[in-house]
Amino acid sequence: MLRLRHPSTLYWKKHQVTPAIYTAAVVDNRCRKPLMLSAFTAEPIVELKQRDKSKIESILAHGDHLLVGLNTGALRVYRVNPGPEQNEDGVDDHDEVSQTKNKPTELLAEHEKFSKYKIEQLAIFKEANILISLSGGLISIHDLGTYKLQEQLSKTKGTTIFAATSNIVQDATTRVPTLVSRLAVAVRRRILLWSWHDGELAGDADEFTLANSAKSLTWAMGTKLLVGLNQNYVMLDIESREQKTIVGPGSIGGQPGSERGTGTLSYIGMGSMMPAPLATGLGPNEMLLAKDVNTHFVDRNGEPIGRRQIPWRGTPKAVGYSYPFLLALQESAKQGVLEVRNPNTLTLLQSIELPNAGLLQVPNPSISLAHQGKGFLVASDRIIWRMKGLHYDAQIDALVEADQLDEAISLLDIVEETLIKDKEGRLREIKMQKAQRLFDEGKFRDALELFSDVSAPPERVIRLYPRLIAGDMATARPQSPLEPRSPQMNRPASIASKSSIEKIRKQASDVANVPSGVKESTNEKELKSAVRELQAFLADIRRRLQRFFDPDQNIRPLSELEDGPQAEDNKNVIEHILEVKNNDEAHVKDKLLETAKLVDTTLFRAHMYNNPALAGSLFRIKNHCDPEVVMNKLEETERYSELIDFLYGKRLHREALERLQRFGQSDRTDDIDPQLHGPDRTVSYLQNLPAELIDLILEFAKWPLETKPEVGMEIFMADTENAESLPRDKVLAFLQSINRRHAMRYLEHVVDELDDTTPELHQHLIVLYLDELKSRNTEDRSDEMFQKLLTHLRQSTQYSAAKTLPMLPRDDPLFYEALAIVYSKMGQHKQALQLFVFKLNDTAKAEEYCNQVYLQENSNANQRTASGSSQRTSTAQAQTEDPISEASTIYALLLSLYLSPPPATPPDQEEKPRIGDALSLLARHGPRLPASNTLSIIPNELLVKELESYLRGRIRTANTGMNDTRMISNLRKVEAVRVQARLLLGNGEDGDPGAKLGPSEPISDAAAKGRRRKIVINEDRVCRVCHKRLAGSIISAFPDGSVVHLSCQARREQELGFTSSAPVTVS
Repeated sequence: MLRLRHPSTLYWKKHQVTPAIYTAAVVDNRCRKPLMLSAFTAEPIVELKQRDKSKIESILAHGDHLLVGLNTGALRVYRVNPGPEQNEDGVDDHDEVSQTKNKPTELLAEHEKFSKYKIEQLAIFKEANILISLSGGLISIHDLGTYKLQEQLSKTKGTTIFAATSNIVQDATTRVPTLVSRLAVAVRRRILLWSWHDGELAGDADEFTLANSAKSLTWAMGTKLLVGLNQNYVMLDIESREQKTIVGPGSIGGQPGSERGTGTLSYIGMGSMMPAPLATGLGPNEMLLAKDVNTHFVDRNGEPIGRRQIPWRGTPKAVGYSYPFLLALQESAKQGVLEVRNPNTLTLLQSIELPNAGLLQVPNPSISLAHQGKGFLVASDRIIWRMKGLHYDAQIDALVEADQLDEAISLLDIVEETLIKDKEGRLREIKMQKAQRLFDEGKFRDALELFSDVSAPPERVIRLYPRLIAGDMATARPQSPLEPRSPQMNRPASIASKSSIEKIRKQASDVANVPSGVKESTNEKELKSAVRELQAFLADIRRRLQRFFDPDQNIRPLSELEDGPQAEDNKNVIEHILEVKNNDEAHVKDKLLETAKLVDTTLFRAHMYNNPALAGSLFRIKNHCDPEVVMNKLEETERYSELIDFLYGKRLHREALERLQRFGQSDRTDDIDPQLHGPDRTVSYLQNLPAELIDLILEFAKWPLETKPEVGMEIFMADTENAESLPRDKVLAFLQSINRRHAMRYLEHVVDELDDTTPELHQHLIVLYLDELKSRNTEDRSDEMFQKLLTHLRQSTQYSAAKTLPMLPRDDPLFYEALAIVYSKMGQHKQALQLFVFKLNDTAKAEEYCNQVYLQENSNANQRTASGSSQRTSTAQAQTEDPISEASTIYALLLSLYLSPPPATPPDQEEKPRIGDALSLLARHGPRLPASNTLSIIPNELLVKELESYLRGRIRTANTGMNDTRMISNLRKVEAVRVQARLLLGNGEDGDPGAKLGPSEPISDAAAKGRRRKIVINEDRVCRVCHKRLAGSIISAFPDGSVVHLSCQARREQELGFTSSAPVTVS
């Protein structure tokens, strides 16, 4: 017979590793160095004596009892004593004396006539108190207490294998949980199934027919049985009786002929033995199928999962699962080998040599909890070993020491949290170690992503970088993988001798003294790649830290961060990134500021190295960069614009303004950004400063005003909140000290555009105007400055006319109009009109002045009337007044000046009456002149004909007023008739005569049908609220016609939204 081995088998034969017994070899794929690891230790608990010719055929653990079936048909019952406890390091806590006194097992009984044939398989249904055995191709049932034969199942003659399971099932109708035990027996091409419900046999056996004889049986779940045949596997559903063929690679169940393809195990010859199909469960949702060296992973329904095959050394004799490891018994050089693998990574963790071992007994997870890492049994034909698991903490420590970080992480993911001390913390620490190893291997993206996933402290990551990026943090690490290396340092570690390693360490410790140019020339491309990943890592850390700061970068109270959708991540930041465990608020704040400073400063260094253009974006937002580091670096690289942005963000305004002044006043050179030349950048900087820094603003605003006044004035006149909030008295004094025109322009902006009503500012603007006009010594009334003065005097109401009047020259014709405006502000209209008529000889302006005064007086009178009395009273007063006998007006004053000029101081310059101007005034404004006063001052020598236009205007005005009064009176009479009709007849609904009166808004809802409204209460009418009859009750009627009981009135009022009712007593 010729047997072809799998390629993986040839590899292990070539690289044979034979460790001591009960140990294992884990191969490091990076250095191919065997590393020792122990997950289980084997303890022989039963050894047959040399004179005993029996052989062990089957074993079964039941509580502290061990049942052993022999080839002679005898059944031996042992009591298994508990082994010594292990400490946290996985070492047995016992001494040699106790070890010799305490035997692992004691033989309790031996039933020699248990069976006539060898006992091939054993199982127990504890709730039914029965022991099931397979012997001589027949299933027998024994009493679990006395081990006496109760029954032999005759239908099972020719049985090759059976499988038992127990599950808690909830009854579909009663919803009561029931313990259901099932026994599946393989008899040639049939599967016989018996069921026990709470220990009672439920009916006869159920029978299923297969395509071929069953070679293995494994329960996938309580109602599904995995059957291994010669050619494939079948998933049998015992409820629906459906048989599902599982297709896998090679001999597991591929297409016909695929098992002889390349890379699979084949057999040649007539006498070849076909390996048995094996199967085992892996956790709650996964199963492993194994045949030859092929493996196939499926779920509990038989669907493939798509995982790679296990690289077996050879064909396994048995497979099993002891939480959390995959077990396989192999045959190696006539020695049994137990392989322990990680079920997720499929890595071989341990190989234990057990001579001639061929039986593997792992308690059924649905029956016993012994699989939860508490051990299992392995047996040969002469020895039974109890496999004791090492503490999971010790196993993980061993994997970490062996640099098997992926295996340690995988094991931590599998094992439950209650079985490991600080599972989360250990898993995080190992992942950080893995990330550091990836970093050392040059896999920067994978390393930094893993650091970010576990919320690694930024200090730990930054230490991996050279001084160029990490600054002083780099000194904490002996040698960064990105630091420059000597030729000897670049040699592989396996080649370097011990002395050379010491030299390398010494060179690494002196790396800080190496010039930066030498460092950067080592591997700039690799360093840039690493820094680029660091930028993303630090940006994410910065984003998470910003939740602890308010917009002003003050630390928020921790109580505000304990609630909300991000509360868990905030807790994670405190515990992992800041590494603060006690939640002391003061400690958290200190650590938070320290970490934020480190992150921002390192991010700045990374930006400057990898992409300097990104540094500006960091400075334009609130940051915690170290000012000294940033200032030195930016000045060294001549990035002055970014330096100014940084100083502004750090509120180092004096330092920034000093540099701006130096750059702005310097000559244009290539080493300075052209945008920094001149005062523009200084002006924009000063515009962004708050009003609290007024002294600093005024200090550095002087040179822009002297260089470019138009640009410099934007500091105080820009349309910004900061410019408008500056203290105006200080700004005015500062500008006036430099140039009077700057102060004048600033006051015009404040008064005209900002509508400042401060009297002092209005008065000061007049003073500046007068000083400017006097300095010019001009007599042109069209001068722009003179027109500004007149406009300000005319429009402003905040300056003091009494203070302004002495400032104006009385004998200068240029200021006559200004004097007139000031007299007007003081209410001295006669003096103002005298200036217009007799000094300026401008009657048009005099009449225009009268028009303005008249309109202003009427407007004020209307406002007083509206605020002091009701409109009806004012209307009645207007009706009783005689329109002809009005009060004296400004026009009467002007008319008196025309007809009776004031006496002149020099008698020879006495003015003559201006009859023409007076008649013109009477013609244009006669209605505004009171008749009694006007006629009394008109000279007697004037003819009535000359007064015709005035008299006609007065008569026309009186007639118009009287006609308006009559019309209003008649309209009110009509409205009164309409209201009375609506009150009596209603608002015109339902054919009421009131509809002829035209549309009108009702006086109230109560007059909807006028006074004709009536309510009829009969025996059938019910209340709108309680729906009970109204007859004989006190009622309330509402405007909408609804009627309710008096007791229901309040509820109806709430429904209608008002309180208006008319209770009526009905007898």
